Amino acid sequence: MGKIHETIDAQLIDWIGQQHLFFVATAPLAGTGHVNCSPKGGDALRILDASTVAYQDLTGSGAETIAHLRENGRIVIMFCAFDGPPRIVRLHGRGEALTARHPDFAALATRFPPHLGTRAFIRIAVTRVSDSCGFGIPLYEYRGERDTLDKWTEAKGPDKIKDYQQAKNLRSLDDLPAIEKN
Repeated sequence: MGKIHETIDAQLIDWIGQQHLFFVATAPLAGTGHVNCSPKGGDALRILDASTVAYQDLTGSGAETIAHLRENGRIVIMFCAFDGPPRIVRLHGRGEALTARHPDFAALATRFPPHLGTRAFIRIAVTRVSDSCGFGIPLYEYRGERDTLDKWTEAKGPDKIKDYQQAKNLRSLDDLPAIEKN
């Protein structure tokens, strides 16, 4: 049933490209800390090479992933086949958050659609690629992307987005540092 892959090969790249949703999970080092799992959708993921992926991190109500990566770097991305043959693929690795201050931010931004709410790019050095059966995953019909986040971001504008990030994204639920203070 399960299989470990050496790298993200062409067949996996094709399959991942067909998925409309993925999940990102991280955790702090403290055993009492909050584990975080976030759904991601849209045109937000890029496979940079056979062992590196990145996704566009948009402004949200929390910044747990960024905080956990700053603390320990551990991350996993999971894809599930909600249509077609059942399958689950996990990409485990070490991640880093590239905010606008990072020297690689601008180059990475050219690989993604422009979005006013881009808070960072999460780049992951993948250390383990695995798949499993996914027999228990239900079938769902994809109907399209929501435009709610885009409308919210556009209504706020660049200055209010920065204000929101400073008010809501400086620290994690467990009070770990997340985005940089302006």
